[in-house]
Amino acid sequence: MPRYPIPQPVLDGLAEINDKILPPTNILNADDWNCTIEFLQQYNGNTATFNAYRREVERLLQWSWLIKQASILILKRQDIEEYIAFCLKPPRSWIATHKSSRFKIEEGIKVPNTRWRPFVVTVSKSEHKQGIKPSKENYQLSQKAIREIFTVLGSFYNYLQLEEKVLANPIALIRQKSKFLQKRQTQAPVRRLTDEQWTACLKTAQTMADTDSKYERALFVLNALYLLYLRISELAASERWMPLMNHFYQDSQERWWFKTVGKGNKLREIAVSDEMLEALQRYRKSQQLSSLPSPHEQTPLISKQLGQGAISSTKLIYDLVQHCFDKTVGNLRAKGRIEAAANLEVATAHWLRHTGISDDINKRGRPLAHVRDDAGHSSMAVTDRYNDIELIERHKSAKNKKAIIQPEKPFRKHSSGN
Repeated sequence: MPRYPIPQPVLDGLAEINDKILPPTNILNADDWNCTIEFLQQYNGNTATFNAYRREVERLLQWSWLIKQASILILKRQDIEEYIAFCLKPPRSWIATHKSSRFKIEEGIKVPNTRWRPFVVTVSKSEHKQGIKPSKENYQLSQKAIREIFTVLGSFYNYLQLEEKVLANPIALIRQKSKFLQKRQTQAPVRRLTDEQWTACLKTAQTMADTDSKYERALFVLNALYLLYLRISELAASERWMPLMNHFYQDSQERWWFKTVGKGNKLREIAVSDEMLEALQRYRKSQQLSSLPSPHEQTPLISKQLGQGAISSTKLIYDLVQHCFDKTVGNLRAKGRIEAAANLEVATAHWLRHTGISDDINKRGRPLAHVRDDAGHSSMAVTDRYNDIELIERHKSAKNKKAIIQPEKPFRKHSSGN
């Protein structure tokens, strides 16, 4: 088995990507580094997208420089196929069992973190609670991760081609992507909560908030994720957008709306239901604010529990939801609802957005176009994934199938009496 060199991070964080940074002295090709930095600068306004793109192009740089020992600007289709095969089964020395930051501070100087690795193996929430630890032997790249490799590197080489750095996009030349990507006959089912699970979560959060006002934030977040179809990132402050109380606003017809900036840096207005407005009023009362925000109010929508200012960490908001989930799992188990509790253990905060969209389409009958605009979907096809009508009918037609077909009774002709 070949011995692979242990990689070090080559791309710094979002705030550090600028002209003041000099490329590492030990890189194989400075042109590679400069092209990559210029490409990533396009995504400075979106932290999540930037991090995803940095991860993929950094992996490619690591492999190209350390394994292939070639510039990324001369890679061909065969090289990219070789790289993807490498990603599917990377050497143990390239895999970590927990996430680590790329760099750390030592005596005031930023240096590479020797614990960082390009690939990370993880375990599910339920496995973690059972004491199961991640193992390098169990590393497996998901289909979603493989698709992301094709998407990001395809975009990267499109950029390089437009900048006349490469003659062709090697990603686009891979004709047999099916070797790496599985094809589905239909869309994958949307992950969401059942009626029982969502009702239990909401009741749990309400009870917690009634007992201790510090849980009012968690109750408000649950309602916002479900009733407004929000993403966690749309509740946290960032460089591109700070959610404020006055983003709930009333139009000239006294209809309430909520505006936010979502994926793709797109501003959208979301119709606010009466129940969401009641949730807002309860939350504001717990914060010693007036019943409803004024047009000029600059109060952060989700304030820090301690200190001043808005919550900027999506993890903190995620933890609020997860705490409610954990409490609900315990309540369901106590009632003997073991299966419902077990399924909720694997749920994430994003399932609340999916659940809200699905319930509005399938149970409340909201028009797809209205749901599409409130959810910020790029097309009706995305929204239609949540429509269960066809699945319900397909399952209904199969439900009563028998292994043995009963023979039909012979048809008898009735005498006319003539």
